[in-house]
Amino acid sequence: MFGHRIEVARQYTDDLARRGEELGLIGPLELPRLWTRHIINCGLVAPLLRAGRVGDVGSGAGLPGLVLAIARPDCHLVLIEPMERRVAWLESEARDLGLDNVTVIRARAEEARLDAPLDQVTARAVTALTKLIPATVGLVRHGGEMVFMKGARVSDEMVAAKNIIRKHHLVNAEVLVLGEGQTPELTRVFRATVD
Repeated sequence: MFGHRIEVARQYTDDLARRGEELGLIGPLELPRLWTRHIINCGLVAPLLRAGRVGDVGSGAGLPGLVLAIARPDCHLVLIEPMERRVAWLESEARDLGLDNVTVIRARAEEARLDAPLDQVTARAVTALTKLIPATVGLVRHGGEMVFMKGARVSDEMVAAKNIIRKHHLVNAEVLVLGEGQTPELTRVFRATVD
């Protein structure tokens, strides 16, 4: 998953374990399962990325943004996060890990001003598709993709968002399940193309 950058992934995990709870990035119950539930969970999405500009909305602790930047140095990750202390963490961590393929923007998704549209946008545990799609569709170029990490009820969310999907001209909407046979924590992804 991380290839020759495995040590960078381990360093990020160690940093998050050491400072994440104190900074309010992760809860205390997450520490024992940080690698399996969070790092691997995010890393499984890396093969879905195209080489290009990928936005991570509500990046928080850097899940999945920093993990994807580590796994995919050929992609430029734009981490979009509204909270100042989380922005400070993301900037510091990207610098400490030597991730020159990361830009951090302090903004809410719907207020973010980008110099060019994104090729893809991702998010993890941000909000329901009915709110997430309208908030992020304006960030993505025509022909770009939404690649959202979602929970076990993603299919129900997709049904509830069918009118939103149609209104915002998304095509090829699908749910992918990643990690079967590889990890006990499956990764579910909503993916769609902006037409």
